[in-house]
Amino acid sequence: MEPNTQQTKQQASEGSKPVFGLPPSVYNPRDVRRLINEIDALDNTLLQLGLRQPGSEVKLPRTSRLLDELVAVNGLNLLQENDRHGLKTLLEQTIKQAPLLHISFAADPSPSFIDKLILWFRDEIHPLTLITVGLQPNIGAGCVVRTTNKYFDLSLRQDFIQKKDLLKQALDIGAKA
Repeated sequence: MEPNTQQTKQQASEGSKPVFGLPPSVYNPRDVRRLINEIDALDNTLLQLGLRQPGSEVKLPRTSRLLDELVAVNGLNLLQENDRHGLKTLLEQTIKQAPLLHISFAADPSPSFIDKLILWFRDEIHPLTLITVGLQPNIGAGCVVRTTNKYFDLSLRQDFIQKKDLLKQALDIGAKA
């Protein structure tokens, strides 16, 4: 499923070029930096191939699944220098400007859950949202979400702390009965 499909369809009907999009598999800043490095390596390889003697053996580097998905989502051709340069520039801007969330869970979330989560954030919050996933076993259940200026504790631990008096009352009533 392509991210930003509604936005892309709207722009296609208006006749404008679709906006740069990230596939759900590219969801954290580390992935974006890795893609930038991979594009740099591809640039260097293609430059070296251009400098070689004609007729010498040519071996193109393999690209990662993430880069293949990114290229497919955006309809680019990595053999074109303009596409590579444009993609690298957009990825660098994404690192600098995209909203970054850190979400901590009590246990490792499944990849399908992460995909659904990132698609929701990109549809509802910002199309280039990046998420860093962490583990905090002491939260019990739920999650803790941090942005650059907000903190949301949606954990079971926090819910118990907020409802401590209610829990004490229920335990007192149960002990008296």
